[in-house]
Amino acid sequence: MTTSMIRVCFAGITGWTAPPIVAALDRAEDLTLVSGVSRSSAGRSLAEAVGSRAEGKVYGSVAEALAAAPADVLVDYTSAAAVGPNVRAGIEAGAHVVVGSSGLTAEDYAELDSLARAAGVGVIAAGNFSVMAAVLSRAAALAAEHLDHWEITDYASAGKPDVPSGTARELAESLGRIRSPEQGVPPAELIGPPEARGADVAGSRVHSVRLPSFVVSTEVVFGGDGERLTLRHDAGATPDPYTAGTLLAVRRVGGTVGVRRGLDSLLFDGDGTTRGA
Repeated sequence: MTTSMIRVCFAGITGWTAPPIVAALDRAEDLTLVSGVSRSSAGRSLAEAVGSRAEGKVYGSVAEALAAAPADVLVDYTSAAAVGPNVRAGIEAGAHVVVGSSGLTAEDYAELDSLARAAGVGVIAAGNFSVMAAVLSRAAALAAEHLDHWEITDYASAGKPDVPSGTARELAESLGRIRSPEQGVPPAELIGPPEARGADVAGSRVHSVRLPSFVVSTEVVFGGDGERLTLRHDAGATPDPYTAGTLLAVRRVGGTVGVRRGLDSLLFDGDGTTRGA
């Protein structure tokens, strides 16, 4: 980024996650919100649409917003259907991208990594920008280095269409980079519907529960002879926990080229020690 003030475009600006992040952008001295993306509020000012103190407008698409008001960073909190095209549009416009939406697979991120490297921009993506969720991921990675058996359960609201959640998918893929857990009964030898054993995501069995009353909860259970270790993160009813991690990513993404996944990669060094924010 060429200026000390980081210009931000927020896709999904009228969504559930946006209010505390928009308020934090308004308070930040080094960040400025220059535009938003929301089809339902396109054409309105940021002040009218979301009560932001920033000048600027809301547009119907990422491409429109970035053409009208150039931004250094695109933040995406939209949907599984919209996030892929949005990230591609951001990269094509030369913007760095912070991805908080779920729905992208490891194959999608491999493609986006190639596009981002060719454009010389960075993408920081996290299934969950909560610091507590990042600590869960790092603790699970440490456990997977020493324990042989684990499974992941992902809980979310009844209306969440994408399975598994981005948090659970990212956790499974990060553990898969360490090793795959040992299997009890191989899938080919199961008696009954194999779907009952969950989906195979990067070698881990992942079970998605969709029921009213859940927001997003992620649990990984490690099993051994005569003992169990359970690590679990429960998100509350507000999006406040995602603010600090999102802003950290906005500030750091300019130093990245290609895709970087997981908030824990910004919080911890490879040996597990804590990095400065």
